[in-house]
Amino acid sequence: MPRAPAKTDSPAPSSARQRRKEARPQELLEAALSLFVEKGFAATRSEEVAAKAGVSKGTLYLYFPSKEELFKAVVREALASKIAEGNSELAKHQGSMADLLTWMLWTWWERLGLTPAGGIHKIMMSEARNFPELAAFYNDEVIEPSCELLAEVVRRGIASGEFREVDPDAAVMVLIGPMLHLVLHEHSIGAAGVTHDHKCTPEQVLSLQLELMFEGLLNRPRNPAPARSPA
Repeated sequence: MPRAPAKTDSPAPSSARQRRKEARPQELLEAALSLFVEKGFAATRSEEVAAKAGVSKGTLYLYFPSKEELFKAVVREALASKIAEGNSELAKHQGSMADLLTWMLWTWWERLGLTPAGGIHKIMMSEARNFPELAAFYNDEVIEPSCELLAEVVRRGIASGEFREVDPDAAVMVLIGPMLHLVLHEHSIGAAGVTHDHKCTPEQVLSLQLELMFEGLLNRPRNPAPARSPA
């Protein structure tokens, strides 16, 4: 008499559903970021985000009660978390503040300027006036903390004698201006596929920006760091 084939264990449907449920918020955030960057905040509809993530609109609202709250969650995930990482690095850093500034600039460029997350800044630049509550949120969660982080690095460099006596807040504006310009270009004219005659790459621009910044900031000469390519 033939023997019945042995039964193989398979994941319980409830376990698979649980894993899917736990992954859902991240899937919704990724879908929202993609659509916000592509279409802008005002033009993106909640049902589009839900459809892109493969869930119903009602499921989306279980996690994020409004489009505004969804956008805030995207900002916290994509940008505020990187600022928190920078604060953590500052807390444990024991070496040169110039090296730390260099690390921050390149890390933010690679993780923000070269990724969809950088498009959030373009959204705020173009739509903040129509959404003042979101503009205030972005200022509190991104602009002020990032500027304070960089200013603190400059203040520590001044206190140690590594940097000249300069206004830390003004130094931050000088430091981040070119990066913001590059990010806006990447997610506007650059995203449209328009080319121009400038032959330099963003990495060359950032390398020169750091070199020029440290020429005026350092109390002593510093060998220029080699240009880096994105990770």
